[in-house]
Amino acid sequence: MTPVERASLARPKESPAVELRLLVHGAGGRLGKVILEVAQSQADLAVKGATRPDPIEKLIMSADVVIDVTTPAATIAVARLCSENRTPLVVGTTGHTQEQFEALRLVSQSCPVLIAPNFSLGVNLLFWMAETAAAKLGKDFDLEIVELHHRLKKDAPSGTAKRLAELIAAARQLSYEKNTRHGREGMVGERPSDEIGVHAVRGGDIIGEHTVLFAGLGERLELTHKASSRDTFARGAIQAARWIVARDPGMYDMQDVLGLGARS
Repeated sequence: MTPVERASLARPKESPAVELRLLVHGAGGRLGKVILEVAQSQADLAVKGATRPDPIEKLIMSADVVIDVTTPAATIAVARLCSENRTPLVVGTTGHTQEQFEALRLVSQSCPVLIAPNFSLGVNLLFWMAETAAAKLGKDFDLEIVELHHRLKKDAPSGTAKRLAELIAAARQLSYEKNTRHGREGMVGERPSDEIGVHAVRGGDIIGEHTVLFAGLGERLELTHKASSRDTFARGAIQAARWIVARDPGMYDMQDVLGLGARS
């Protein structure tokens, strides 16, 4: 036996990669298509896409984790199936009502549910920075949020902008429902110090831009994130799916995935 052959026998064999069975619910949509494409390039993922006519009940039974990027009503339907099968669920759909959020919270008692209005790692760091800045700068700085998206986006404000407003409202001990103003028109009077302005811009093929403006006397801080490719969101969604499969039932978000949440 030659030295090369002996070395080959002595070298431990590599274990085959463990496949994570991923189901993309809403694979026909803009983001769903990109998630499916990026996931299919990952050697350790066995990926299936689900669109409206597919038998979602059977597909969930053979999945280790589900990523949902559909509509609020469809999210609730798939969430209940995940609950029945104890299948982890990652939700990237936005525009849910409070009642629908409560339904997802109920589902999270049976299986882990991660809700992300934006899968971008950069945006989720923006959440953390905006919340921190709002708490540190205090009431002497006025708060404004401007978001830009493509002309085909249906909901406004974006889920990301709404989450930003919720976070900075909580940091300033304000209420999102009571203190948020969506746009301005006419003789609106002086700006109250406890107001959070949220402005939605729609046009062209803008993938997504968000700016949080902290305007004080004599200085201004702007925190901005600009997305130039939907691959960013797809990679974040896949990272969330990998992370959540090892978690206990409960509600999670991308802050937890990044190690910025209390449960990380």
